[in-house]
Amino acid sequence: MKETNQLMAKTIYGCGLRLKECLKLRIKDVDFNRNRLTIRAGKGDKDRITILPESIKSPLDTHIRLLWALYLKDRKMNAPGVELPYALERKYPKAGQEWPWQWVFPARSLSVDPRSKIVRRHHLHPSNLQKHLKRAARRARIHKRITVHTLRHSFATHLLEDGYDIRTIQELLGHSSVKTTMVYTHVATKNLMGVKSPLDQ
Repeated sequence: MKETNQLMAKTIYGCGLRLKECLKLRIKDVDFNRNRLTIRAGKGDKDRITILPESIKSPLDTHIRLLWALYLKDRKMNAPGVELPYALERKYPKAGQEWPWQWVFPARSLSVDPRSKIVRRHHLHPSNLQKHLKRAARRARIHKRITVHTLRHSFATHLLEDGYDIRTIQELLGHSSVKTTMVYTHVATKNLMGVKSPLDQ
């Protein structure tokens, strides 16, 4: 995978995001100084904080800097601002035109909002990444069903295999119940106790 699609895939795997959480990231949600992302109104309408991998900080920063020109173009055209959560849009009608509220992964062109009928800039469509990931899996000759959610599952499984505790993983994933997170204990393939078989000696 290349460019934006690769960066989105790395962000989903590296931060343990759902696809919609990645698409709905805004500039203000990325904290490069503290190495973290804020996920707003995730599943169950809850906010949470997750890690920002060191390895994507530089490409993500470059990506965001390049978005500035797109933002200025929208402002020059006097395009309506990006969609905001309903209560915020009513309280601060101009906030959607401010830089911090812009999408981290915006669509390249303006389109009609199906609900409000306003022509504005949306985030990328979910099918975009899904299509590129399936193509990449075929090229890599991975003969399993691969979806964008597989990246989130891999994040949890690999953290568990690396010895991180289930409660920490639960918080990073935003699960309300640890029972949901416990599913990954059955998926983890490494020996979690660190016991070596005598055969391997």
